[in-house]
Amino acid sequence: MKQSIGSILKAKNNRKLTMITAYDALFAKLFDDKVDFILVGDSLNMSFAGKEDTLSATLDQMIYHTNAVCNGAKNTFVICDMPFGTYTNETDAMKNCVRVFQETNANAIKIEGGSSKAHIVKHLTQNSIAVVGHIGLMPQNFRSEGGYKVKGKDEANTAQLIQDAKDIEKAGAFCIVLEGVKEEAAAQITKAVNVPIIGIGAGIYVDGQVLVWSDMLGLFEEFKPKFVRQYINGASIVKNAIDTYINDVENLNFPADAEKY
Repeated sequence: MKQSIGSILKAKNNRKLTMITAYDALFAKLFDDKVDFILVGDSLNMSFAGKEDTLSATLDQMIYHTNAVCNGAKNTFVICDMPFGTYTNETDAMKNCVRVFQETNANAIKIEGGSSKAHIVKHLTQNSIAVVGHIGLMPQNFRSEGGYKVKGKDEANTAQLIQDAKDIEKAGAFCIVLEGVKEEAAAQITKAVNVPIIGIGAGIYVDGQVLVWSDMLGLFEEFKPKFVRQYINGASIVKNAIDTYINDVENLNFPADAEKY
């Protein structure tokens, strides 16, 4: 049964939440009714579209893929990642998030940013847009920060992350993704707020975990982040299957009698 925002909030301190990304109906259907959330992440720009980063993902792309995911996942809470540049101010954020809600069946949107984005979160939530926050390592900031840098390494940064989480919670975010943060800092952030903290590269003392599906299934071969666990070696399985298919075709083993009209 699809989670409600109320049931997600009640999970805090009671059970761990699971989130996975998906970009199409095929995989969304496989994940449906298993995880608590499916995130249509702008990570699709890298793992699906082959780009070097997420920054060139467009709103049209995100809407297209969110529709596909919603078609496959009828019973799972779906979140649409808002791409870079679509929520720089309240007016643009509202216009673009309304498009997502009008043109897809997404249950919520996700935006990156802490205290500096709290006014935008508040504007959205006061106008019936459910918001998931995202703090810590924020991929959309990687150029301005000179790379992907782990957060929470000192007291000052940890204190700022705690304030970020409190401010966007107060603004109305019902859930927060916490990425690339030292485990001890992540634990403090999780305790500081009453909404679930979903970690990715943030240790175990959070309220749940999220992974990119192609990382988790071992299909993305360009690199493996430290925080990723590959539950199968998907790339090898697919390549072996293709080799077997080619061999069967070349040796007239496919199609067999049972596969002919």
